[in-house]
Amino acid sequence: MQESIMLFFLNIANPLLDTVANIASMIGEESFVIAFILFIFYNYNKKSGFILFSSTLYSVAAMGILKAIVRAPRPFQVLDSIKGKRIETATGYSFPSGHTTTAASSYTALALIFQKRAISIICAVAIALVGISRLYLGVHWPNDVFGGLVLGTSISLLAYKPLSALYEDKERRIKVTGTIGVLSFAVAMILAILLNFHTVDEVAFTDLMKVLALGGGGFLGFVFENKRVNFSTDGTWAKKIIRYIIGLAGVLIIMGAKVLIPASLYAIGGFVRYTLIGLWATGLYPLIGIGLHLFSGDR
Repeated sequence: MQESIMLFFLNIANPLLDTVANIASMIGEESFVIAFILFIFYNYNKKSGFILFSSTLYSVAAMGILKAIVRAPRPFQVLDSIKGKRIETATGYSFPSGHTTTAASSYTALALIFQKRAISIICAVAIALVGISRLYLGVHWPNDVFGGLVLGTSISLLAYKPLSALYEDKERRIKVTGTIGVLSFAVAMILAILLNFHTVDEVAFTDLMKVLALGGGGFLGFVFENKRVNFSTDGTWAKKIIRYIIGLAGVLIIMGAKVLIPASLYAIGGFVRYTLIGLWATGLYPLIGIGLHLFSGDR
């Protein structure tokens, strides 16, 4: 059955659908999701940004753990007829689909935050497009996509109310978020060292290490922002656009620093980069932005 579905997409493939599938796949990728979470966090509502970041990180971390346990091969590794497209995004094992999990989690959380019919429909369509695109591109089995859909949607649905309640209790939020941040940072650092010495499966644990590093830096950044910065999302649209562009540029620069890292330190370098991305996005940049008058303090 799964093979028949994969062959169906192979038989309808054409250049136009290739382009559509590539674009659809991109809206489930880390760069795109980080970009819209930062826009919400900097310019719309800090609580919403916190919920989006947290629920997505929980889902993607759970997905990484499942990948490391199941270790399923991808379609293009099993079927000679499936060559696979956009395979540079097909890192790690196959089950569950990382793109689908990410999209299902982040867009479900987005729909819950806004609770508007039009936004919910757009989010549902986005999730479906990402899942279908991964099948069309030949990088995931139907079971992978279904698993990612269930995992991402379920975690965001279950986490929304607890995360919302947590945010309203500042003292508890700082304590819980700080604990999660320290644990994520520590586990990511251990994995990075093990990966660098080639003592664990790189395919199974590299992406999980990056997710935990991002979560560690991001959650510790939230704690720092709560204690020392307390910025406001208020401002003119011109100021909001400028502060968003600068904040996102910082993330992209840190991502691009990969080219400066020696191959011998690829895992430790990845750990440092993803930790800095999280820390910059949620803590360091808001502090710098206050100094540059791009943000104002909470009233």
